[in-house]
Amino acid sequence: MTPYDKLKSLGLTLPTPAVPVANYVPFVLANGFLYLSGQGPKRADGTTPTGKVGADVSIEDAYLHAQQTGLNLLAVAHMALGDLGRVRRVVKLLGMVNGAPTFGDQPKVINGCSDLLVNVFGDAGRHARSAVGMGSLPGNMTVEIEAILQVDG
Repeated sequence: MTPYDKLKSLGLTLPTPAVPVANYVPFVLANGFLYLSGQGPKRADGTTPTGKVGADVSIEDAYLHAQQTGLNLLAVAHMALGDLGRVRRVVKLLGMVNGAPTFGDQPKVINGCSDLLVNVFGDAGRHARSAVGMGSLPGNMTVEIEAILQVDG
């Protein structure tokens, strides 16, 4: 089953990749690794969830935002590689949560992305990870995640 088949079986489709809003590129492919710039939970309708997790956003909603962010990362990987079948392994995620000052459940939020990657890539989707809280994120979005993937050819 291809990564695309797995996405379809989950009822998910890849969105159109976001255009960078500052002086950076969405990805760098170097020496067999694909470095993906931080993505947020921008939805297909162009809206982005905002707010502080643990104050005005629930863990459950933020988990779904992290899942959407994972889809956005996969969309950029598809744009970079032309085929998600070239992903050999998800190596590392850095998950950032726009949390209330006392919020401490960042791992539960970032699991939205991690679970998606394991569902799409199986054991090759298991990865090293950091899940950290931030005082703020661009545009007050709830979640931002960056990734490093090992790729074929």
